[in-house]
Amino acid sequence: MSYVTKEQVEVAYQSFNGAVLHTPLQYDAYLSKKYDAQIYLKREDLQRVRSFKLRGAYYAIQQKSAEELSRGVVCASAGNHAQGVAYSCCEKEIHATIFMPTTTPQQKISQVKFFGGPWVTIQLVGDNFDLSAQAAREYAKIQGMAFIDPFNDQAIIAGQGTVALEIVEDLAKQAITADMVISAIGGGGLISGVASYFKAVSPTTQMIGVEPKGAASMAAAFEVGQPIALEAVDKFVDGAAVKEVGELNYQHARAFVDQLIATDEGLVSKTILELYSKQAIVAEPAGALSVAALEEMSSAIQGKTVVCIISGGNNDSSRMAEIEERSLIYQGLMNYFVIHFPQRPGALKEFVNDVLGTNDDITRFEYTKRINRGTGPVVLGILSKQTTDVPPLFERIATFDPSHIRLNEQPSLFALLV
Repeated sequence: MSYVTKEQVEVAYQSFNGAVLHTPLQYDAYLSKKYDAQIYLKREDLQRVRSFKLRGAYYAIQQKSAEELSRGVVCASAGNHAQGVAYSCCEKEIHATIFMPTTTPQQKISQVKFFGGPWVTIQLVGDNFDLSAQAAREYAKIQGMAFIDPFNDQAIIAGQGTVALEIVEDLAKQAITADMVISAIGGGGLISGVASYFKAVSPTTQMIGVEPKGAASMAAAFEVGQPIALEAVDKFVDGAAVKEVGELNYQHARAFVDQLIATDEGLVSKTILELYSKQAIVAEPAGALSVAALEEMSSAIQGKTVVCIISGGNNDSSRMAEIEERSLIYQGLMNYFVIHFPQRPGALKEFVNDVLGTNDDITRFEYTKRINRGTGPVVLGILSKQTTDVPPLFERIATFDPSHIRLNEQPSLFALLV
């Protein structure tokens, strides 16, 4: 196995020639105090196209021959990789055909058009990324065009590794060495490049990879000893919701990553809101993964110097309501139930007076009266102000209706009814 070397990363960095920004490495006073550590944030959300993906895309395109580039390039992506390819091709005046799933939000399509301008053609094909990627590869083969892989490529890995080069340079200016570097894992391009570079220049630095629990494809690969496709993927952390990691990325992670962490999507949501409210950072779900992992590692990082890579900031504002709800559910403050109400006058008033606490608020109430039945089911959402209010609420609901259902504990029913 030929791993990407420190020298290859340095060559990639020199090739940027100003096209890729050297993003800030910022000491974060709030997180440092919260976790009793020295926390630094590598702000790839401030990169052109608001994601690290530009690095790998730009360098991978540079590695193609003039003859290949004259025919244009092809890629498949529902987000950041597409924007990186679009920006790079516009800069270099190279035609790109970008395949995106038909389900891609209009906001992401608009961003790709904005960065690519007249040099980009978008093809909406397939209901998911895998189908779109398959169509893109077939198209590239038929047309004789170069395919720019989103992660499973040496040039992509080398380009993403330049994130680590900048971190090392900026820490060295302050005579600081990182004890840990935490990076998100989707397909594995970023962690592959960052980990290989760090282990070459700072072998004692621990490399931590973070995946969303609903898309832990690298952990699955570690378990069986090779990349394997997940049966199902939770697409909430869209920038890291990859069904199967790349073979090259798996091999790099096996060699250079010290620990994998799977983080709950609810904790990611809580972290997104905290980054926004406390530090005015707009992070996309994948971009918040590294900071969310601090909560999981709170005892292990005390007194340590830790770098979290904010990998991207392409968050669609229309998702904020969902993000807030996921955060509240994760914290145990938002709970949904199916409760059977007696079909008689005054039942709701009785519930409000006897079951709801002073800090509990009904956010959802769905009820249809059933003819010739003694009770009728109600889908009920209740928001509590603090976690200590929740256990007494559960007890009072159990007294009111011993056969009630807590939808938070029933994923299939939750998805159907909420």
